[in-house]
Amino acid sequence: MTDPQEMSVARKEELKRIQAKDAKTGRKLTGVWKWMISIMGLCMVLFYFYAAGIRPVSDQYHRGVYVFLTYIMIFISFPFWRHSNQTRPTVVDVLLALISAGVIGYWIFEFENLNYRAGMETQMDVWVSIVGIIISLEVCRRVLGWSITMGGVLFLAYGYFGPYFPSAIAHRGFDLDRLAPYLFLTQDGVFGVMASVLVTYVILFIFFGAFLQKSGVGRFFIDWPLALAGRSIGGPAKVCVMASAFFGSVSGSAIANTVTTGAFTIPLMKKAGFRPHVAGAIEPAASIGGMFMPPIMGAGGFIMAELTNTPYVQIMLISIFPAILYFLSVFTMIHFEAKKMNIKGLDLDDMPSPSAIFKRHWYKCVPLVIIIVMMLIGYSPGNAAFWATLSCILISQFDPEFRMGPQQVWEALVAGAKSTLVIGATVGVIGIIVGTIALSGIGLKFSDIIISLSGGHLLPALILIALASLILGMGVPVTASYLIVAVLAVPALHEMGVGLIAGHMIVYWFSQNSNITPPVCVAAYAGAAIAGSDPWKTGWTAFKFSKLLYVMPFLFAYEPAMTLYIGWDEAVTGDAGWAGIASVYFAAAIGTVAFSAWSMFYLLRRTTMVEWIIFGGATFLCFQPNLLSDAIGIGIVVLLGMWQHRKNKLEEALAATAKFIAPEQTIVGGKIV
Repeated sequence: MTDPQEMSVARKEELKRIQAKDAKTGRKLTGVWKWMISIMGLCMVLFYFYAAGIRPVSDQYHRGVYVFLTYIMIFISFPFWRHSNQTRPTVVDVLLALISAGVIGYWIFEFENLNYRAGMETQMDVWVSIVGIIISLEVCRRVLGWSITMGGVLFLAYGYFGPYFPSAIAHRGFDLDRLAPYLFLTQDGVFGVMASVLVTYVILFIFFGAFLQKSGVGRFFIDWPLALAGRSIGGPAKVCVMASAFFGSVSGSAIANTVTTGAFTIPLMKKAGFRPHVAGAIEPAASIGGMFMPPIMGAGGFIMAELTNTPYVQIMLISIFPAILYFLSVFTMIHFEAKKMNIKGLDLDDMPSPSAIFKRHWYKCVPLVIIIVMMLIGYSPGNAAFWATLSCILISQFDPEFRMGPQQVWEALVAGAKSTLVIGATVGVIGIIVGTIALSGIGLKFSDIIISLSGGHLLPALILIALASLILGMGVPVTASYLIVAVLAVPALHEMGVGLIAGHMIVYWFSQNSNITPPVCVAAYAGAAIAGSDPWKTGWTAFKFSKLLYVMPFLFAYEPAMTLYIGWDEAVTGDAGWAGIASVYFAAAIGTVAFSAWSMFYLLRRTTMVEWIIFGGATFLCFQPNLLSDAIGIGIVVLLGMWQHRKNKLEEALAATAKFIAPEQTIVGGKIV
């Protein structure tokens, strides 16, 4: 097998640069500062494990402690200038950390009094709010750069200078005495929905992911798929899809998934015969599927549950089949690419069978089983994550290579806490943006703009939302992109007749497009760095393999059954019922295979132009919300498959016959002449 360490020094440096851009690791602290940050991270983990698994805490502590610790840790860990080589904080960093502790501490300890005097804030409240907003912007700038920070600044300007904007989006404007306290002191701003989702769900699953890796489950997610699919046609690429489905469902980041599994699978794909840019593209195309696959789905699923007031277990159930369709699409495209290029599987004679690997390491599935079962029987996601994390320590004891002692537990705790800082840096700015949208009423005006530009038609509205998600995703993390676009665009979709959950699923899927769509496509660039391929070419190839990402939102819009009918109750009692939903799912699965064949110009053999056009029509019919069109589309796919099978058999027969004819003879019309 190819050792990932065989990458050249230049490629390793490029990969480190891309990883650092995404991970935002900050300065390399030493001495007392390193211990200080580690202890604060430990306190964070223990506090939220206590709140999730032992005893709930009051809201001001639940949200405030995380923001308090996160801001201090960021000012100590991240320099004022992103490329600074300092290994310890400056006096300014320490001063800003103390100021942030002061303003957030003010919110925590004045929480009840602030609620009583809402709308009649004191001058102290106003000054604390102004300082808190400035601190929040600086925290975001240090970790994520200017793009999303400027977004927060622009929304602040919009809230203050409302009357001076174009009439379509103008509002009466708010002075600082009204704007600042609303954005910092109320639960509609900095301590609003983003902070709530992070402390209730997301950071607990980030902690869980750190323990999952330390306990050796990540290795199982690669070894078992390798044994299952490694020997098949295009085996390493199929292993990549399966490993990404397992690992991506809990990693919370397409780029982290690309780097973690790609360091192993991309060299294997190149060894098997995949061209470098194809190998580098398949991994990120598969990796973004983890954002759609339960049980965790990154942070987006939890935000969706919060915004729609829907139990997370229902979001999980709604998401399962669309996620399977996405992986089916990438899997079949890979199969067709491998057949087209005649790429065989790997020689794994020295590797144990899939059943042997599963029999030996089956217990490593226990943490995920605990999460799923506990949520299905009614426990909160946070409580499920708490017990699943503890189970990681227990199961690691059965594998000497990954046995977690005090040192490993400590490392997992610290790594988990530090991993939350990147998404925690967005809390303030996202709160500013969402709070300004709520205060100014721009959400309703934005809905009117979308409806106006689309002429009230759903198709152009979906295209506009896709473009907005792509453009916004170039500068902000995909989770932030989803939240902002959801607040602005879902009301417009709802007015056009799209269900609430369907509208959020549309925006959530579109929010992932910047990971694999040029010109940004950071996940694809990470794949290119590992593969040693051209980033631009790799990005467009990743886009080719992940095209279903752009198709699924249209299915959510036009086929209510894709989200288990229109509403949760109606899924059971509606006219279609479960049988109707199952028929839609079956037709969509066949349509996905047809879509892959259409995309790759291959099914059982290379398609002719006529066959390609017919495949396109069959895909469209299978994706139509109509039983008759589904039946016709499925029938066309089956007939085309039979037709190509017949052509293959005929060619095989002619090739066999050609071995026995004389040199002066030839085959015309299937006969020897």
